[in-house]
Amino acid sequence: MHTLPQEIEVWYIIPAVRREMAMCFSKEHKISYDNIALMMGLTKAAISQYIAGKRVERIKMHPKALEEVKVSCNRIVKNKSNVAKEILRVLEIIKKKKLHCEMCGEMIDGELHNCKEVKIPEVVM
Repeated sequence: MHTLPQEIEVWYIIPAVRREMAMCFSKEHKISYDNIALMMGLTKAAISQYIAGKRVERIKMHPKALEEVKVSCNRIVKNKSNVAKEILRVLEIIKKKKLHCEMCGEMIDGELHNCKEVKIPEVVM
């Protein structure tokens, strides 16, 4: 069970961003799995699992976040940025625009509710 925002980001949102980047590099830029793995600092097996839908398959990214991932891939391919910087950029946009709410659940009064992946424990006082 992951309840801290950082845990949600690490376990769900970052892998979803990586999945979309891998798919973008492969499908739109025709980059090999080996080269994607080198660019992203992951294994070829991890790239294969992301593209085949075997990792983070239940997390659906908000369309605005998907657009930003495509922008990031284009910047990386043109050597204007790198994967780490672009993942951080996409994460900041997701946080600022609260796009994670639609990816993971619903924010009510600053708390995550009705999340499909993360169960928030009730605090008894």
